Amino acid sequence: MPVSPAAMPATAFTLPPGREATAPPEARGLSRDGVRLLVARPDGVRHRHFRDLPDLLEPGDVVVVNTSGTRPAALDALSPTGRRLPMHVATILDDGQWVVELRRPDGRGPDTSHSAGDRLRLPGAVILELIRAHDGQTPTRLWRSRPTPEVDLDRYLSEHGRPITYGHLDGRYPLVDYQTVYATATGSAEMPSAGRPFTERLLVRLMMCGVTVAPVVLHAGVSSPEAHEPPQAERFEVPAATARLVGSARSAGSRIMAVGTTVVRALETVAEPDGTVHPGSGWTNLILGPDRPARVVDGLITGLHEPGASHLLLLEAVAGPVLVAAAYSAAVEHGYLWHEFGDSTLLLP
Repeated sequence: MPVSPAAMPATAFTLPPGREATAPPEARGLSRDGVRLLVARPDGVRHRHFRDLPDLLEPGDVVVVNTSGTRPAALDALSPTGRRLPMHVATILDDGQWVVELRRPDGRGPDTSHSAGDRLRLPGAVILELIRAHDGQTPTRLWRSRPTPEVDLDRYLSEHGRPITYGHLDGRYPLVDYQTVYATATGSAEMPSAGRPFTERLLVRLMMCGVTVAPVVLHAGVSSPEAHEPPQAERFEVPAATARLVGSARSAGSRIMAVGTTVVRALETVAEPDGTVHPGSGWTNLILGPDRPARVVDGLITGLHEPGASHLLLLEAVAGPVLVAAAYSAAVEHGYLWHEFGDSTLLLP
């Protein structure tokens, strides 16, 4: 479902050519935490590096991370006519159906030419039947589908899949490059990339500075970069221990810092209007924006999103459109790099 004009982000900018991070920072001669960090506050913008994060937070702050691990969720399918199609597996539903995105053979955009009942051949002698449009509309980007024979998805992808990539990368990289250092619960189709710059050493430094690190899980789906849709329903869990830590920090006047839009979505799903957070799990359909601002998240560590992306609405729901616009204007002016292996921002409204 496309974003309606009324729900478009206020932040507008033009991304100049050559601003995509085309490889992991390690392949560019940097450490994970050596990427740049743009720090945006109401009193101005500062330029640091991600490894400086402990100097920018305060004792008592709670940094909430998403411990979802990335699946090798890209496969090659064959259409009924024998045409090769890249396919991305977004998630598996409770009834065992897979939600998949079919891509054009050149990988540049979704292939929306398919119909319910089409049967695709997958590696390992698996047949995947397209059942119906995931969003109920046709043509569609995402299909509900069923494999025959039934297979364990993670075991199957570990044997036949590869990480999802898009055209801004200069090649394919191993799955380890698409994992955060704290990933424990495999389930994301695309890397929760805001947390990629963290290192074990940096996490220890945060804790030594009196900053608490708390986990949630949200398994990120497939957010096709060409579509700029609102996020689909995603599976999440906010543990009881994290809910208690967030509540205690808020009672003490400390800040809740989310690492990525996935963390914001998970926490805000279980937040009451007064900011009270409860433990919870299941599927979330929450979409943050002008009609639903953040209730519990005080600051956000995030990567840089494309012009018009619906993720910008979530950033504005946390930090406000003025601060987000200032951050993006500075990122464009100072040559920051976009996408999953790019630079980071710290929004502190």
